[in-house]
Amino acid sequence: MKKAVFLDRDGVINEVLTDRVKFVNKPHELYFLPGVPEAIKKLNSFFDYIFVVTNQGGVGLGFMKESQLQKIHDHMIKELKKDGATIHEATYCPHKPKAGCDCRKPNSKLIVDLGKKYDIDLSQSYMVGDTDTDIIAGKNAGTKGVFLGKSDPLADAVFPDLITAVDWIIEDLTAK
Repeated sequence: MKKAVFLDRDGVINEVLTDRVKFVNKPHELYFLPGVPEAIKKLNSFFDYIFVVTNQGGVGLGFMKESQLQKIHDHMIKELKKDGATIHEATYCPHKPKAGCDCRKPNSKLIVDLGKKYDIDLSQSYMVGDTDTDIIAGKNAGTKGVFLGKSDPLADAVFPDLITAVDWIIEDLTAK
């Protein structure tokens, strides 16, 4: 079976709620956080797949259409590819917050579905996020959880950003 890293998008890969951008509703509003392309490129060397799993309630709330969200994800994947970093698939929950769907994190459907589709050993995989809902979704799916921020009691590890988390993820993976 294969191994994967599941990455939340907003606050993990790209800026959100900063001086430059409030929410990413158009491709040109996507700004990578420092070190993200390098971090993903490094993960590509150790993992079979890197995925983006993201709640995008802005679709359900009418702030953007699903086709616009797909353009943002296509742009993100293309720009990362220029730096030698590969995202294999970006999946999302388009529903409104509190819609009660199975796919919105903290539910684990997005992760579990990718696991089945790509024959992934979720116990050998990692969910990286900046909210407790990301960590809970990963734990519910059977992955380890890496929290980006100050602290999360459910996480297996906590780091300030993706580039500093990568070495721990690789070390944890290869220690098995």
